[in-house]
Amino acid sequence: MDILEKVGSEKVGVKPKDGKFRYRILALLFMATTINYMDRSIMGVLAPTLEGIFQWTKMDYASINIAFKAAYALGMLSMGTLIDKLGTRIGYTISIAIWSVFGMAHALLRPAFGLIGFMAARFGLGFGEAGNFPAAVKTVAEWFPKKDRAFATGIFNAGSNVGAFLAPIVVAAILSYGGTDAWPMTFLVTGIFSAIWVILWLKFYKKPADHPSVSETELAYIQQDAEEAEEEVAVPIPLSKIASKRQTLAFTVGKLTDGVWYFFMFWSGMFFHDKFGMSIKELGAAYAVMYLIADFGSIGGGYLSKFFLERNWSLNNARKVSLLICALCIAPVCMATITDSAIIAACLIALASGGHQAWSCNLFTVASDLLPKQSVASAVGFGGMFGAVSGMIIDLLLGTYLDAMGNDAYFWMFLVAGMFYLIILAIMHLIVPDYKPLTQEEI
Repeated sequence: MDILEKVGSEKVGVKPKDGKFRYRILALLFMATTINYMDRSIMGVLAPTLEGIFQWTKMDYASINIAFKAAYALGMLSMGTLIDKLGTRIGYTISIAIWSVFGMAHALLRPAFGLIGFMAARFGLGFGEAGNFPAAVKTVAEWFPKKDRAFATGIFNAGSNVGAFLAPIVVAAILSYGGTDAWPMTFLVTGIFSAIWVILWLKFYKKPADHPSVSETELAYIQQDAEEAEEEVAVPIPLSKIASKRQTLAFTVGKLTDGVWYFFMFWSGMFFHDKFGMSIKELGAAYAVMYLIADFGSIGGGYLSKFFLERNWSLNNARKVSLLICALCIAPVCMATITDSAIIAACLIALASGGHQAWSCNLFTVASDLLPKQSVASAVGFGGMFGAVSGMIIDLLLGTYLDAMGNDAYFWMFLVAGMFYLIILAIMHLIVPDYKPLTQEEI
């Protein structure tokens, strides 16, 4: 826009382009993550109903959950590589298409082949859903400068809590209207949302430099970091070349904390029931508080790094201090089993959940900060695989020790959960003390 155009637009009250198209892309990431967590959370909400219909034992239900996590671990590795190879536009579409098809396939299952069928459906769902975070983090790396990435990640990551919050509402509404026989509809609803998302994604997504709706001003803002302005390498970097690099190892070690998040998600209800005898209605309220605070944690945690960077902190200090604050918010959860108050325990777990989501959105930026764009999805998938494995290990150990020790096992699990993040952060600092990005020469 030249000076005459600028003056002319000001005369008629027309504002120049504000250069905010990247936030439309961010809104699509938020939407996809919300659908992702709705799909995975519906099963947990429906579990009591389906146990009666399909006559599952507890081990049957455990096997179904293990199938999901095993596929998620495998999918994190392979889907990340696929997304780096095909790009976020096509890779993300394939990911959501896979999980939507298998998600809707749950509705076709009947008691005659319920167990095997659900294990197969959950396996496919887990494999497809594993592509969400590698694709979303890669998209943020493409559309946001480093100083904004943690905040942008916090925004789309908040969709995970919104999805988990909406799942029980959708299930309750459908079953209240149609009775227990209407359970297949709960798995079909998210398929409709997914179809809408795919249409919007294919319509609006292109890389910033190729997008007609991105002004030169906004493109300059997106590419303000010196290395972002350089021409990107078209050929993706194989995971084998970056897996052993200290930048990848630091992110992978950080992702081991996913096991604690899975513990909060899948074992908190049982803890409240076993220790405090909470009813289903009370558990629902506790989960609502947990996910609400987790949403604030996700967005607020993303803002932390932005706050520090805007005050001219180094990237190293901004990221690590943000992670430290998150870890300190999680530490008090150690006392959840000591208190005799269910409300206090719920608040401690809610604070820890918010701390984890804040930790998570800052951790995702570690991959986009330290690794080349064309390898980000692969690295996120690689780290996410180990995060899923850590969740499976916690399930196995906690289940074993609860049978052997009773509720005392919760004390040790919450102690580990509270201290784990501080230990992991110390290890990450030892691996990347200078927070130096991986260069092409080092690959």
